[in-house]
Parts: sequence; structure tokens; C-alpha cells
Amino acid sequence: MSRIAIAKIALFLLCLLPAGLLAYAVFFGDPGPDPVARIVHETGAWTLRFLLVTLAVTPLRRFSGWNVLIRFRRMLGLYAFFYATLHLSAYLFLDLGAFWAQILTDIAKRPYITVGFTAWLLLIPLALTSTNTMMKRLGKRWQTLHRLSYLVAVLGVLHFYWLVKADVREPLIYAAILATLLLLRWRRLSGRS
Repeated sequence: MSRIAIAKIALFLLCLLPAGLLAYAVFFGDPGPDPVARIVHETGAWTLRFLLVTLAVTPLRRFSGWNVLIRFRRMLGLYAFFYATLHLSAYLFLDLGAFWAQILTDIAKRPYITVGFTAWLLLIPLALTSTNTMMKRLGKRWQTLHRLSYLVAVLGVLHFYWLVKADVREPLIYAAILATLLLLRWRRLSGRS
């Protein structure tokens, strides 16, 4: 087995660790005063972390010269979708009890839910087109489509910022990281780097 294959297996398991630790805490450890809120919050936070790490792969590769990093970007992006789906599912089924009328009302009337749901919807085509076959089939359009990941990250940070009522430090940290990544992207596209 090659070192890349071993590294991919290790990364796969490492990316599953937050979900495993959360499940263990909720079912066997100390779930806290509101286990549902904890699940919704932690899966949302991990979604943002994976989105930002995925977006950081290209600039990190450019600055470090570690071209091998690009081989892990797809997995990181799919984990962002995985945690986003866990986040949405926890909200829909654990928080709202699959009460569909309330779900549709929330999506329509609560801006932070509208933005979060839109971000999740935009992740679907990114996840579906992440295979080598789809990359070849879409050609240059694949790269254009996958630039939506920046919009998804913006919507994710906005969703978190609007959700937080008082202490906005955590969403502002994510916003600062995203702003840095967007600036690096803009400088590259504008030829300033």
C-alpha cells in the first residue's frame, strides 16, 4: 500500500473523529443540558471548519510547494457536505421532529435558516460532481461549478453569524479566515500574487 493510500485512510478516519466523539458524548458520556442543540451546533461548526480547510488546500499548496495536498481536497470537501447534511438532519429531525409545515415556515421566514438551507442546496451539485468521471465530463465547467464552494462558505459564515444572538466571536473568527482565503483567491485571479 502506498504512502498516499495510507495517508488517505488516516485522513478519512480523522475526519470521522468529530462525529464519533459527538455521538459518544451524547449516547454514553455527558450530553450536556441540551443534547439536540449540542448536536446541531457541533455539526454546523464542523461543516464550516471542513469548508475552510478545503478552501485552504490550494493556497497552502501554492505557498508550501506540497503538491500532494491536492489529493486530499476532494475528501475534505465531501466531509464538509457530510457534516452539513448531519447538521441539517439534526435540525429537521431532532429539533423540529420532521414537522414539515414548521420546516417550510422556518426556511421561508427566518433569514439565517434560508441562508443555511441555500448553502446546503449548493453543496449538493458539488458533492455529486466530485468524481473523476464528472470532472472529465464537465471539463472546464467543473472548475467554474466548484467555485461555488466560496459562496457556500460565505453563506455558511453568514448563517452562523445571524444565528448567534450575543457572542459573535466564533463566527467572526470563521469570517476572518474566509476573508483571508477570498483575498488570496482574488489576488491570484487578478494576477497580483
